[in-house]
Amino acid sequence: TTTILISSLATGTIITASSHHWLMAWVGLEMNTLAIIPMISKQHHPRATEAATKYFLTQAAASATILFSSTTNAWQTGTWDIMNMTNPTANMLLTMAIAMKLGLAPMHFWLPEVLQGSTIETALIITTWQKLAPMALIFMTSNTLPTTALLTMAMISTLLGGWAGLNQTQTRKIMAYSSIAHLGWMAAITTIMPNILTLNLVLYLTMTTSMFYMLILLNSKNIKDMATSSTTSPTTTTLTMLTLLSLGGLPPLTGFMPKWLIIEELTTQNFTTTATILALSALLSLFFYLRLSYSSTITLAPNTTTTKHKWRFKPTINTTLLTTTLPMSLLMLPITPMIC
Repeated sequence: TTTILISSLATGTIITASSHHWLMAWVGLEMNTLAIIPMISKQHHPRATEAATKYFLTQAAASATILFSSTTNAWQTGTWDIMNMTNPTANMLLTMAIAMKLGLAPMHFWLPEVLQGSTIETALIITTWQKLAPMALIFMTSNTLPTTALLTMAMISTLLGGWAGLNQTQTRKIMAYSSIAHLGWMAAITTIMPNILTLNLVLYLTMTTSMFYMLILLNSKNIKDMATSSTTSPTTTTLTMLTLLSLGGLPPLTGFMPKWLIIEELTTQNFTTTATILALSALLSLFFYLRLSYSSTITLAPNTTTTKHKWRFKPTINTTLLTTTLPMSLLMLPITPMIC
């Protein structure tokens, strides 16, 4: 069953990314949605069922809006080509639908609740692989999407991702708001420089995958679990701290590079207000990343344990993928001059 579901996930994403007809893109998105729902609800827990229901309703509404926008465009222009979205109303509807698919603010409410109701492995898939198909549609239609709407959603997403993440104690919700903030940065540069969007997406997927694998390895579901991990796995905990700081965009780690390029390009294009708001919102996100990394490396006295092993069983993870994504998450910016 797992093989069928993962194959359907991959097939749906490939169909959407390689299609030129809106109907085929919609079919790929529906395959993606229907494949992930059993993976969310496999725990047979009320919270997992609730998360699966929220995910299904949100994604179904977004897919219906995409179909409606493409139909509106086809009615006006006579073509179903994805690259030929010229109707302004259809473009605005498409932007709203893709924002709902991705979890961009103000259509973000489903993402933290769905991640909290899922396992960490499923949350990893939702925040990484499930972003590929909508991002492919954004990349193909970037020339026609409304810049003002995307910049507005970008500012709201980065600010909300920073503010809402401040008072969270659950690691999955923290990663959800981290995803919202990063998607805001990507939305800001979509219509201005799609190449930077691609770079940001690749680095976001790399850093998020590394962070989730660290959470799986440490079996950390909240800040308390992170606080007790330094006595049992000091090396892994140190790497987790560095990955968190990279997600926050602290130089000289990888996460600083896309933020630097985006702010530079926005300033060049005279979007100085947007660049300023994005830079200030990055400080909010960096604060709770620093708090989480501090709690993971400094073990407080009441939580100190003398045991060498946690009572929980260590989960098995794909160490090959971890050793591939971790260096990219930590070393990309320092070796950039050597690559160039």
